[in-house]
Amino acid sequence: MQHAFRLMSRYVVVLLAVWFGRGAAAQSLKPGFDVAEYVELLKVSARFGDSAYVASFPVPQRYKLVYRSPIMGLDNRWDLWTDNAQTAVISLRGTTANSVSWLANFYAAMVPAKGKLQLSDTDKFVYELAQNPKAAVHVGWLVSTAFLSKDILPRIDSSYRKGVKNMLIVGHSQGGAIAYLLTAHLYALQKQGKLPADIRFKTYCSAGPKPGNLYFAYDYEAQTQDGWAYNVINSADWVPEVPLSIQTVNDFNTTNPFQGAPGLIKKQKLLNRIVLKSVYNSLTKPALKAQRNYQKYLGSIASKTVSKNLNGYVAPNYYNSNHYVRTGTFIVLRADSAYYQRFPDSKEKIFTHHFHPPYLYLTETQLLHQPPTAAGR
Repeated sequence: MQHAFRLMSRYVVVLLAVWFGRGAAAQSLKPGFDVAEYVELLKVSARFGDSAYVASFPVPQRYKLVYRSPIMGLDNRWDLWTDNAQTAVISLRGTTANSVSWLANFYAAMVPAKGKLQLSDTDKFVYELAQNPKAAVHVGWLVSTAFLSKDILPRIDSSYRKGVKNMLIVGHSQGGAIAYLLTAHLYALQKQGKLPADIRFKTYCSAGPKPGNLYFAYDYEAQTQDGWAYNVINSADWVPEVPLSIQTVNDFNTTNPFQGAPGLIKKQKLLNRIVLKSVYNSLTKPALKAQRNYQKYLGSIASKTVSKNLNGYVAPNYYNSNHYVRTGTFIVLRADSAYYQRFPDSKEKIFTHHFHPPYLYLTETQLLHQPPTAAGR
């Protein structure tokens, strides 16, 4: 009898272990900015550096590297990390010292957020990053996203078949810019039924620059505003301030006071009409000319260099805007006097505030003991 009781007790213990083990494995990602989660992902992101850079930065504790992609596109690369449970990390490399990598940044004309790119003679990338027809994004980072996504999607599929339904996306610097566009692309594929609907994506852009215009930002923010995407920035870092933005009278919603201004001016008396037209042109034409120049040099001319590096690439039609804006929910790391003593401004070291170490320092000193929040700070 006692022997049977002991066997039954062991059986119950095993059942409970399996039950609670399944519960732990099945835990989903939670919305909200999680400081510890970001710190771990920052450590993951830093593994793209050279040997000295990697050696100087803390090692990730939760996630292990399971795949590193070949170099593709405009010197782009990504990593897949996992915790051997149900969470994987898609880590996107930022800008490297390679001039081709910088070309992705300088190829800064805008293209519609819905369309297709001719990547080569045989390869087209069809995308829909926003539903608003006025939404537009950075073409260089879109090209990078296109190449990376071709390698990422099969890995998402194989991970899902192993039971992985939690996907964290992280990118620092240029990687952060690509993380914006990749996140939008993956959400679109879910809506189209091309990715399982029960995969939960959560994005941490880090030091991310501006990825597109206001209408892209609206769509992106509407999809992620419940605590599923963040951009963490150091207030001393210049990278989140780029690309340069030019707002013209064409960058407003359809209903706006500028659209009817020329017609109203025509209705004025001759003298008033001459004065008002001169003032209106003086205020609007410089911005329109600057936008055209940016599109010329950062689009049409830059695309020729891109085509030399991507055999068969065909430059798309550009969107007539350069109105780049901050996008998503921001976590601001404020550079204070203690920070500047440790990381002083420098005319020579222009990335002194941009690399992983200052971001880790500010996060650990300012945020580490704060509870998670869905709204950001």
